[in-house]
Amino acid sequence: MDLDLAGAELRAVLNRLRRAQGQISGVIRMIEEGRDCEDVVTQLAAASRALDRAGFAIIATGLQKCLVDGDGGIKSTEDREELRARLEKLFLSLA
Repeated sequence: MDLDLAGAELRAVLNRLRRAQGQISGVIRMIEEGRDCEDVVTQLAAASRALDRAGFAIIATGLQKCLVDGDGGIKSTEDREELRARLEKLFLSLA
């Protein structure tokens, strides 16, 4: 499954990934400064959520695009079963 995000979808995913990148940089800085463990874990959890949401957005977009063939029709049952198994594996990788 190719990653084919357009316009607003791409911007939303990139924003989430940049937010996570900033939060991870913040976590590293907090650890280096010897900050409170609770604050570090809270920031780390926020970064994790941002990554999860970016991953789910990518999978949801893939699901939408993969369920329909090039002519706008629904793919065959065999194609859908293969797609379902692949998407299930992707979702589980984020769990």
